[in-house]
Amino acid sequence: MDNLVAKYKKLFLIILSILAYIGLGYFVPRENFIYLASLYTITFLCFYYIYKYKMEYDDKILFRLGLLLRFLLLFCLPFWSQDFYRFIWDGRLILSEMSPYAFKPQDIIDSVTISQSKELFEGMGSLSAQHYSNYPPVNQILFVIAAILSSKSIFFSALILKIIVLLSDVGIYYYGKKVLRILKINPKRIFLYFLNPLVIIELTGNLHFEGVMLLFFVMGLYFFFLEREIISAVLIGLSIATKLLPLLLLPFFFQKLKLKKSIVFYSIIIGLNVLLFLPFITKDLIANYSETIALWFVNFEFNASFYYLFREIGFYIKGYNTIGIIGKITPVVSILIILFYSLYKKNIDAKEMLTNSLIALSFYFFISTTIHPWYLINLMLLCIFTKFRFPIIWAFFVILSYFAYSQTPFKESYVLIFLEYLFVISFLIYESFPKIFKNNSVKMF
Repeated sequence: MDNLVAKYKKLFLIILSILAYIGLGYFVPRENFIYLASLYTITFLCFYYIYKYKMEYDDKILFRLGLLLRFLLLFCLPFWSQDFYRFIWDGRLILSEMSPYAFKPQDIIDSVTISQSKELFEGMGSLSAQHYSNYPPVNQILFVIAAILSSKSIFFSALILKIIVLLSDVGIYYYGKKVLRILKINPKRIFLYFLNPLVIIELTGNLHFEGVMLLFFVMGLYFFFLEREIISAVLIGLSIATKLLPLLLLPFFFQKLKLKKSIVFYSIIIGLNVLLFLPFITKDLIANYSETIALWFVNFEFNASFYYLFREIGFYIKGYNTIGIIGKITPVVSILIILFYSLYKKNIDAKEMLTNSLIALSFYFFISTTIHPWYLINLMLLCIFTKFRFPIIWAFFVILSYFAYSQTPFKESYVLIFLEYLFVISFLIYESFPKIFKNNSVKMF
């Protein structure tokens, strides 16, 4: 009788997950916050209980479930993000022999000859349309592949890109397990990443390329721990050429490599990225690309934590929004934090290196002006190699940031953002000081 109950319990969780993902992918727009948050909560509760009782599931079943949930989201257009319109625009623009780093969509919309230009321009939104592309060369190569295979259909272009992202997650599953084995950690921990709703929804569902970046990065880690530094450098270089974020983690390789090997390692990474940017070289490339990247520090604001506190202090002192000042200070503070954790802290041991990387990157996010939900996927992958689980708590509460899209005009709720970071930072403190919190033996994941 107990076996029968357990069997139906497992089946119920799987079916409920499937229904919630279908609802999120095909029936609930991001503007409908109540339904969106409710279905997301259901996916997270199912994920929690499935992972909690993971030993009762065969690895093959859990892997197939992760694949199935991603497959369910392949055939809907991204539902919480409009970035994919810019992806398709960039790919088709390159095929028309124009560089996305040289032309802003708003400046060429009346003259460009790419297919569905009006739909893509309107879909990407005015914020994207008034800036040069910020997506590095590997991303652009993937956009071009979609443009070659589907030059006249937005749906099929998005589908092709989604398949690439899905396959990247499969690669992360494979190499993530390899890294876990090197660290002598139970390989089943990979399911904290592979079955996580934020990962599934924001990557395969909403079509963000953190998955491709993290595939190259986790492969780079695997070969680095095998002391095959040349292959590792190439893979980490490709990771940076997909998304720039791994640049922040490069100092963490220094202690283990020492000076001589570090010169070779970092030279390969720099050389590869220069090589990949060469096809886009113009006299204005560096200026245009730097201008676009700077926007994330001195223009954009979304779901921030300490930055909003600093901004209010700035309002009180200066009488206006001081993002232009704070945005120039926070990169310096971030660099100092990263250098402290990478060069002062011990990083010879693989687990220590990954733990310090996680903490440093988390501090970077805590003081950033803009934290979109999919940014947290970077922390999600790193945390499975450490004792920390606060990124999983964050992955749940970050759904509160989507409340802003339910308001007309767009407006964030500082109460909800406060609650989000209250839970996340409280849990981080709880995990960081086990001697103070003697009940730290309680493990949610």
